[in-house]
Amino acid sequence: MNTRGIEMANFHSYLRLTRLTPLAAALLLAGCASFSPDGGMAEVAALADARTGVPDALSAGDGEDRLAPLLAQPLSADGAVRIALMNNPGMKSALAALGASEADLVQSGRLRNPGLSFGRSHGSEGHEIERGVSVDLAGLLTMPMRLNIERGRFEQAKLQAASQAVQLASDTRRAYFTAVAAVQTEQFMQRALVSAEAGAQLATRLRQAGNWSRLDQARQQVFYADAVSDLARARHQATAARERLTRLLGLWGRQAAFALPERLPELPARAEEAANIEAQAMEQRLDVQMSKLDAQATASALGLSRVTRFVNVLEVGYTSKSTSAAPRENGYEVALELPLFDWGTARQARAQAIYEQALQRTAGTAVNARSQVREAYSSYRTAYDLARHYRDEVVPLRKTISHEVLLRYNGMLASVFELLSDAREQVASVNAAIDTQRDFWIAQTELQSAINGSGVSTSKD
Repeated sequence: MNTRGIEMANFHSYLRLTRLTPLAAALLLAGCASFSPDGGMAEVAALADARTGVPDALSAGDGEDRLAPLLAQPLSADGAVRIALMNNPGMKSALAALGASEADLVQSGRLRNPGLSFGRSHGSEGHEIERGVSVDLAGLLTMPMRLNIERGRFEQAKLQAASQAVQLASDTRRAYFTAVAAVQTEQFMQRALVSAEAGAQLATRLRQAGNWSRLDQARQQVFYADAVSDLARARHQATAARERLTRLLGLWGRQAAFALPERLPELPARAEEAANIEAQAMEQRLDVQMSKLDAQATASALGLSRVTRFVNVLEVGYTSKSTSAAPRENGYEVALELPLFDWGTARQARAQAIYEQALQRTAGTAVNARSQVREAYSSYRTAYDLARHYRDEVVPLRKTISHEVLLRYNGMLASVFELLSDAREQVASVNAAIDTQRDFWIAQTELQSAINGSGVSTSKD
């Protein structure tokens, strides 16, 4: 064979190789599609750990032996979050949903089972037998694209699970601070009731001795009656807040008897600065990342729609036909759906519209995230300033006033009525101080959720 003949042979061999390469690649991808060792849990745990401030909570699993040490002492905010991530049934359900998404990914890397046909007929010249094997060639050719699409969806599922973990952590912190504040308020209202009851008894004696008017006695009795009502409301609020926290922790039975601290944590020495919170939100917020992945997956689906616009059903198969009076006939057949009525333009237009929708959804998510993080910081800073104002100004002034009124009363320069009136005002100031301190810790939680999670929670349970 001359040189030109060798070159032509090599060229034809190259053409055959290039034709087989996509098929070989698809078969290789099909062979590589398998389940991961942990179902994506490691990535979900890493995303959640970086945003909840409680490392190794998701990966630790649940169990009485892990919960017992956390429940043996008064819960901290981080301890409550750890229990919720380990034990909340909704969180477990979200993690279990990862399995379904991974199964879709693995399924997209597997070919449809081949079809086998067999036929036998009788005629005047004998009987005829037909045999056939068909393979989904279109599925094989589009497998890489389908794998990419499902891989993107699996990434979205992992982000969704991590987002639920971050949201659960935020909800748990809110419920925790609300419950502790309710305990603190209930205890203070119990002390206020004792004081109000003593005042009511004193007012009754003074009235009997003729030293107090009927009006003064009625005012003190109303203060006592209000204190009774306020304590009843405080007890219910403490119970309701504790039960909400219990539901988030996924506890029941003896586990629900966990202890809470008697007071909220002290305010930090200084408030956090705004710095680059918008940039942090764009980089760290999981809903922004999910929206981007959704747009990418939609773009991949649009590409797949274009590939299959004309070729919707393409199967290739081997056929074998034999009759009793003739030798066997071998060959192949290709089944192709002809685009005579449906040219796929509607599907392509729909895919393009969905992609446009995904892009606008991504832009809207980014705009909302920037706005939410600015609003959350304003709420955080206002709550910090108010809580500090009550701690450093209002409560100390109220204590000073109470001390001076008591000194004047002891020196017979102030009446019992003034002393009891000051007690009523002190109750209102202390309750407001507890509320502002609670609001600060909740606002801090909201700010972290706006930066790291999916924005402010609207959940009520």
